[in-house]
Amino acid sequence: MTNGREFDKPGIYQIRVKGNLDEKWADWFDSFAITPQPDDETLLVGRVVDQAALHGLPAKIRDLGLPLLTVQRIDGEEADLWALCTLPYFNSVT
Repeated sequence: MTNGREFDKPGIYQIRVKGNLDEKWADWFDSFAITPQPDDETLLVGRVVDQAALHGLPAKIRDLGLPLLTVQRIDGEEADLWALCTLPYFNSVT
């Protein structure tokens, strides 16, 4: 079991919702990458600075009336790859 503090550090999160969002919502979702998926789903991926920010994201999804399907923290090589792909943004908010 972890002490919980490790999850209060910045991290990359992947959020899947039912419904379609386009890129115009990126600013409202703290500059998350927004990618339409098959089956009327949308994938949001981005950096979250702490648990307070993470808990605010499902509230925004709720406010849009979209069903929340999954929330997953991305660790390891996948997180490193995402950070490299978004390097200017990732470094500007550290």
